[in-house]
Amino acid sequence: MAEKAQSDNVVELRARALRLLARREHTRAELERKLAPHAESSEAVHGLVSKLKEKNQLSEERFAEERARVLSRKYGAARIRQDLKAKGVSAELIARFSTSDDEMQKAKDILERKFRTPAGTREEKAKRMRFLQSRGFSREVISALIFGRDPADN
Repeated sequence: MAEKAQSDNVVELRARALRLLARREHTRAELERKLAPHAESSEAVHGLVSKLKEKNQLSEERFAEERARVLSRKYGAARIRQDLKAKGVSAELIARFSTSDDEMQKAKDILERKFRTPAGTREEKAKRMRFLQSRGFSREVISALIFGRDPADN
């Protein structure tokens, strides 16, 4: 009887994991954290997550790629790296997906969406610099946009 209840729990746990993965990609750590309250033991969670990873139903690479793509619309490389690291993504995947060739253009687009007019006063420039900095853009990109400096000069 106890074996039947345990197998029911594994089936329910697997169904819960697949529902979570159907909504969006998760990291291994995230999925384990979400499943832990519903499992009888941590071994059951680790085993299930390992099976999902073997079957390629759970992929940190897909998670990192999708998360970086979504965040890149609003944030710079530093903010994306910070977010991926907080989610438990490996350093190799962070390096691969957080770099952007068009960082300058992305910052320019974000700045134009937020502020319709160019900065005239020193205070307005400082406000725009703080905004871009909070979004995770580098000092070189910010000074190039705000002051018209070439990033290669720094």
